[in-house]
Amino acid sequence: MKSKSIFEHFVLIIALSTFSFAVQASDQIDEIVVTSSRAPVSLIKHQGNVAVLNNEIVQDSAHAHIHELMTRVAGVWVSRGSGQESLASIRSPVLTGAGSCGAILTLEDGIPTRPSGFCNVNQLFELPTELAERIEVVRGPSNALYGSNALHGTINMLLPEPQDTEFANASFELGPNELIRAKAAMGMAGPSPIVFGAVLTNDGGFREDSGYRQAKAYVKKAWEMNNGSLMGSFIISDLDQETAGFILGESSYKDPALNRQNLNPEAYRDASSQRLSLHWKGQLDGHEIDIRPYVRRTEMVFLQHYLPGKPLEENGHTSLGFLANMRIESDRRSIEFGVDADMSEVYLRETQSGPTQGSNFLVATRPEGKHYDYDVQGLVGAAYVQAEFRSTDKFTISGGLRAELSRYDYDNQMLNGNTKEDGTACGFGGCLYTRPEDRSDNFADIAPKLGMVFSLSDTETLYSSISRGFRAPQMTELYRLQNGQQVSDLKVETIDSLEVGIRSGKEVMFVEASAFAMQKKNSVYRDADGYNVSGGQSQHVGVELNLEMPLNDYWAFLLNGTHAKHTYDFDVVASRGETFISGRIIDTAPRWQGSAAIQYDGPGRVEGELRWTSLGSYFLDAENKYSYPGHDLVNLRLTYKATDAWSVVAALKNLTDVDYADRADFAFGNYRYFPGRGREFYIRMEYVR
Repeated sequence: MKSKSIFEHFVLIIALSTFSFAVQASDQIDEIVVTSSRAPVSLIKHQGNVAVLNNEIVQDSAHAHIHELMTRVAGVWVSRGSGQESLASIRSPVLTGAGSCGAILTLEDGIPTRPSGFCNVNQLFELPTELAERIEVVRGPSNALYGSNALHGTINMLLPEPQDTEFANASFELGPNELIRAKAAMGMAGPSPIVFGAVLTNDGGFREDSGYRQAKAYVKKAWEMNNGSLMGSFIISDLDQETAGFILGESSYKDPALNRQNLNPEAYRDASSQRLSLHWKGQLDGHEIDIRPYVRRTEMVFLQHYLPGKPLEENGHTSLGFLANMRIESDRRSIEFGVDADMSEVYLRETQSGPTQGSNFLVATRPEGKHYDYDVQGLVGAAYVQAEFRSTDKFTISGGLRAELSRYDYDNQMLNGNTKEDGTACGFGGCLYTRPEDRSDNFADIAPKLGMVFSLSDTETLYSSISRGFRAPQMTELYRLQNGQQVSDLKVETIDSLEVGIRSGKEVMFVEASAFAMQKKNSVYRDADGYNVSGGQSQHVGVELNLEMPLNDYWAFLLNGTHAKHTYDFDVVASRGETFISGRIIDTAPRWQGSAAIQYDGPGRVEGELRWTSLGSYFLDAENKYSYPGHDLVNLRLTYKATDAWSVVAALKNLTDVDYADRADFAFGNYRYFPGRGREFYIRMEYVR
């Protein structure tokens, strides 16, 4: 724990001193981001925080799981589950249960990958991030262009676009536990250029009965038109996974006799997705027009091994919609107007095939048979305006406003009420499951944002923002109710955020430091006994730092870190389950997280990186009785450039062979863990033209 404390204080000192820091240099880093606006903007002028993981970072990481890539972003923790499963957090604790969905907006080339009322906590595995041109992460509520679900942050994955230049790359990777991964992408120029790529993975799993097979692919084609340009995109993914469940017992992740076991060999997850979109850009009376129609579909079946009774969930959706935007720009101002629309048809079924094992209470309240079976038709419409005014060459102020309306038409395919499938009552006060009658629900919200950027120089800016994020209740919150819950208990979840920061982008150094304070209302938490708790409130404050500093012509130092405090801001003395007290730390919310790396890229044929990732301790329950001590991991990567086109890459992960948990939890009276991988060696051959 001593080393973590030193590292933590070191990052805090740097973060605070950065606000008065200036480096003598001439050239600014001119990364381009697009999540702040649907038109490109220089990173140094971006209003608010943003992290950009470019193609070089994505390819060098060769991440087998999105967790490995996101450790490079301050304030972000994608907790690794079994196989490709994950739980994400951005300036937040790792949330679970019904309330975890929709806290983070996931975009693919600027288009949401799911309807706003139908998320899944694992939906990041649908994205072909291994093939991304870059990934952009905005921490905290976004702007008026993106609405419901951009509560704690936004992740936008951008795939390569068709262009006039041709390229080709491919790689073949071998690793432990029968890991085989092949990846390829190609771009062809011409009057209507095309780009496509695919990645195929087979992993035998480092735990018993825990392998997976996954395929992802995309194709994008562009056409030039007299009045603009048109691009079409089609993206697919398919996952066939044998899932490993929790291991039980305090510190069991350290026990070699337990940490490779799978207590749920029957668990699995099968998922597929398809997304088709068009992107037209043109001019109307000198103004920029951007229209993006799309169609999406997903299907998923998985065993809920983490719940008593292990019910099977089947869910899916088909949806279509469009994003339409107009941009008016002059020397001193830019104004964007837009409308978004999304229509979806959703289904969910939950069925338990056998009796629950455990106490008499669990057996009685979680019966075998069908628990839920419903369809929902969703409709979301939004209108927004966002404007920037440059009053001087140094000062820019921005403001935005978004109004959004969501409507759900719910159709229950079972008996209404708090009963078993056949209509009989459960003991101990009733079944856990409650099914509301057919109904329609409407939710509306207005979200404002005000921002400011002040240029200290051509390469240094101060920024601040006050914004509101919101999230309409998810369909699973509204219609997969528990005993004692009512649909009327649920309201639009909101978060109010204040952020200040500084960004210095120079040839010698890039540094960004920010501080934030947020208050969230109308949240839904899941407690350690598996019950949903509605009407929650919380507070989130912290500081973040991202630093990239060349040490000389060949060596560079990189650092990102976050120190934050996430606390409950409401009191519930529960008649069942846990008690929530204002001021207590939210479970699975480490105070500290970050990483540091030394990189070498010299004149010879060898380059490499040594990276240290650190995660602080965190509580496992709302009453702060149980905790996980945190961990530190070291990874090493070496690349040998055999020719200009061919390279061999060797990676040694968890270099010091630390025993750790990818995820720690306390529920139903037990410590529960997803144990982490031990020391592992990977090797891959790469071709880049």
